Amino acid sequence: MTRLHVNVDHVATLRQARGSQYPDPIPAATICEMAGASGITIHLREDRRHIIDRDLELMRKVVTTTLNLEMAATDEMVHIARAVRPDICTLVPEKRQERTTEGGLDVAQGFDFVSIAVAALREAGIRVSLFIDPDIDQIEASRRCGADMVELHTGDYCDAPYSHKDTEMHRLIEAAKVASGLGLRVAAGHGLHYHNVRPVALIPEVEELNIGHSIISRAVFVGLDAAVRQMLEAMAER
Repeated sequence: MTRLHVNVDHVATLRQARGSQYPDPIPAATICEMAGASGITIHLREDRRHIIDRDLELMRKVVTTTLNLEMAATDEMVHIARAVRPDICTLVPEKRQERTTEGGLDVAQGFDFVSIAVAALREAGIRVSLFIDPDIDQIEASRRCGADMVELHTGDYCDAPYSHKDTEMHRLIEAAKVASGLGLRVAAGHGLHYHNVRPVALIPEVEELNIGHSIISRAVFVGLDAAVRQMLEAMAER
């Protein structure tokens, strides 16, 4: 069964909106784990717009499943990751002006600097995933630069009109097959919610999904424990 990693960034977004000390993403991570999540994902951005360094340091002490740190492939972030040692780092593109990550990392174009970051993280014993579009060239570049895993960007599938859903799903299916065939583990995420998650969870090669915004949004109405459990049910629906 496909595992669920919950991104708790937007608990911190709510905290930072008022500059207060609550809600705290640390107990949120524990609630997610108790509800059945197999991992916790956080994105430490350059501008610290939600998750801050304190959160990462405490997460490393508290999370008992898998801690996945999303980060840009910069010297600062590599230094922080090597010091804190999350279980896995996912390298993502990052622009200050974006509301959320807008697409996959261009590994093929930025091969040299991505390879340097991957090598530095793996030298510290940290597994590395690359967040990429479901594109064969990007998958092959990810394998060449030494990544352990790729996370396929599902945003185009999630945003596609109904008439194009099958086309985007086919891209994800084929990309997952190619990645797995090259020896890469496969995850997926971005824009997934309760009504579109099941087809992605059914892709045989996809072993984990990273989902945040839709779960935290539902938690406003039903509570975080229920929101996580309902997502696990949506992933497993027959």
